[in-house]
Amino acid sequence: MGEILLHQLLEKSASQHADRVAVVEPNVGEASYAELNRLADTICETLRAKGVGEGDRVGIHLAKSIASLASIFGILKCGAAYVPVDSKAPAARNGFIFTDCAVRFVISRSPEGTGLDASQAVSQPFGSDDEFLADLLLVPGASDKPTDEIDVPARLAYILYTSGSTGKPKGVMLTHSNAFAFVDWCSEAFTPNKEDRFSSHAPFHFDLSILDIYLPLKHGARMVLIGEDAGRQPKTLASLISDERISVWYSTPSILRLLLEVKDIDSYDHSSLRIVFFAGEVFPIKHLRALIDLWPEPDYFNLYGPTETNVCTYYEVPTPLPEERTEPVPIGTVCSGDTAIVMDEQDAEVPPAAEGELYVTGPSVTSGYWNLPERNAIAFHTDAAGTKWYKTGDVVRQDDEGNYIYVSRRDRMIKRHGYRVELGEIEAALYGHDSITEAAVVAIPDQDGGLIVKAFISWIGEDRPSIIKLKRFCVENLPAYMIPDRFSVQPELPKTSTDKIDYQRLKEME
Repeated sequence: MGEILLHQLLEKSASQHADRVAVVEPNVGEASYAELNRLADTICETLRAKGVGEGDRVGIHLAKSIASLASIFGILKCGAAYVPVDSKAPAARNGFIFTDCAVRFVISRSPEGTGLDASQAVSQPFGSDDEFLADLLLVPGASDKPTDEIDVPARLAYILYTSGSTGKPKGVMLTHSNAFAFVDWCSEAFTPNKEDRFSSHAPFHFDLSILDIYLPLKHGARMVLIGEDAGRQPKTLASLISDERISVWYSTPSILRLLLEVKDIDSYDHSSLRIVFFAGEVFPIKHLRALIDLWPEPDYFNLYGPTETNVCTYYEVPTPLPEERTEPVPIGTVCSGDTAIVMDEQDAEVPPAAEGELYVTGPSVTSGYWNLPERNAIAFHTDAAGTKWYKTGDVVRQDDEGNYIYVSRRDRMIKRHGYRVELGEIEAALYGHDSITEAAVVAIPDQDGGLIVKAFISWIGEDRPSIIKLKRFCVENLPAYMIPDRFSVQPELPKTSTDKIDYQRLKEME
């Protein structure tokens, strides 16, 4: 789409479909395309008055709402990039993110949770009488941090922070053109229309939100916001799909699996569904089969891609699923204009059907991480022709039909509830406890094809720690999706012959 930018999707739809409902926030209100565009303009004007301009970063510390959606577009209209965080995450984590990428301001309703100097926030009211924006604050950020040595891509649109192998989150830089490569492909592949009603289940700091936000607004469709609390209540979701007449659903498999637990789900009218997308983790085949039995009419698609690639492969699930199938469905073939190859540890392409790491290049792929040159050097492979490939860390193989089959993670990064979790980040948080001398976290497969995260610790405190106290400590220092399921207190953790913690022994102990 050339030089067309993401916020221009909203502007175009506002001019063509001014009175159509653009977004619904259940139990709160709704906004038409004209109203949403006006809200975004108000935010843009306020930010510009504060000096925000091309290439700046602005944080978003808000629960999912019409205000946070308008904030995204207001920031983009300024020429800045938005940096969304989990508003319920520990303030220290959010503060690290906002300081790391030197945001000029953070849009927030509870500035204490930003991890920045909340004492300055009260003097920076947003200054709008609009019911959706009236109580927003602009919290000053670390705008004086030098960034001239950082290789910032042109037309940077947003930075999404994911788990980092050093125990610190790392920011994935995505441009307008990166997002358009995916969104435009979706338009061609799935032919959305203005009558569609899209679920918006993923939080805005999660990469699944890119489809949720930009695809419906591009086509004049309706976007239905699903907050974090409602998003984990199966009966609430079953009712919402029915009441809002959702036609396009997108979430992680674990959320769809929750819907199967609703005992009277047959009593809800879900006949409006025409497409079900799932992504972010493996969908156990028995649960996918049960979902298709429950909803036989929609088309089902498995979308795959790390945050660094948006979505780079997809697979249309055949329905009904063959009874003899016992393995999860493939992640499919490349999309979004990307190219993929399977490589061994020496960066050599493997023979057909052999296992190796999936490398991806193309228009949807990030140029790198914010201010992490060392990480960028190892995350990408440049071949003899000068092509730059992102190394996904996912081990795959191809089947006879050319579909990629996901096998495992190459490193210690796991997928949990749709989020990428680096086990080392959990360990880093546990080491912050004064009485923990050693910490090791392992992921153990459960009988449903998921993962149990177990933390082994050595403790020097006088009293043996209770699980409640350990969980409370984790709640204060980690996002909810990173909190271990189980804990084991040991006098000393097993070591290898090189005096490193023996993770294999820990898994065998389990």
